[in-house]
Amino acid sequence: MTAYSDYDPFAWIYNQHWGTSFLPVIMPVLENMVLRKLPRHARILDLCCGTGQLAAQLVSMGYKVTGVDGSPQMLAYARENTPGVDFVQADARTFTLPVKYNAVISAFDSLNHIMKLSELQQVFVRVYETLKPGGIFLFDLNADEGFKQEWQGEFNIIEDDHVCIVTQTYNEVARIAKYEVTIFRLRDGSWYRTDLNLLQKNHAPARVKAALQKTGFENIEMSGFDWQAGLKPLAGDARRIFYMCRKPKSLDLV
Repeated sequence: MTAYSDYDPFAWIYNQHWGTSFLPVIMPVLENMVLRKLPRHARILDLCCGTGQLAAQLVSMGYKVTGVDGSPQMLAYARENTPGVDFVQADARTFTLPVKYNAVISAFDSLNHIMKLSELQQVFVRVYETLKPGGIFLFDLNADEGFKQEWQGEFNIIEDDHVCIVTQTYNEVARIAKYEVTIFRLRDGSWYRTDLNLLQKNHAPARVKAALQKTGFENIEMSGFDWQAGLKPLAGDARRIFYMCRKPKSLDLV
């Protein structure tokens, strides 16, 4: 079993400041593109579920949710945030589950952390095998313009008992973005420092679509996203792209 321990030191600060931040973005998208097409009490897999706040939202709406993540510490917070949900520690590229799902969701640019297209293809194959015939797969990725505009410079979070310093850089040639994080946390009267680096890969939309097609997915839709306007037709200035596709209803191709 692969444990993504690099994400463990980030879990606490992520749970505090990022765990719910994407919900106002993802929920309208989910309701429009996925949830209204599912049966009541459908099974949904939250892939790369992080600290579980999206899973909690879906459970509150009556869906049967499973969460998968590679970080043991992320999952520890997920189990606190959403008791009763089955959270599974597994690698997104190799996971297997005993039941099939009506939908698989991977939100908040989680799959940008898959650094090779060949490994992203592995994720798609595992998702395909996990879905029921006709099942829906929805995920979002940071796009080139998003990395250029948003992954630059430094920002800080300063609270009485913790400080988080984040430096963002983007290498346009390598198409790799880096999140350099320094965390100071006050515990038992002493300050403790943690340093970590997280990477994301800018996967070209045409290659992502080709990998989905190669896997066997059909009805592939690609939509741009604007933080103010929401979903819009995909254009070159898109900072984030939502991908939605289906497993064929009657024929498995892989």
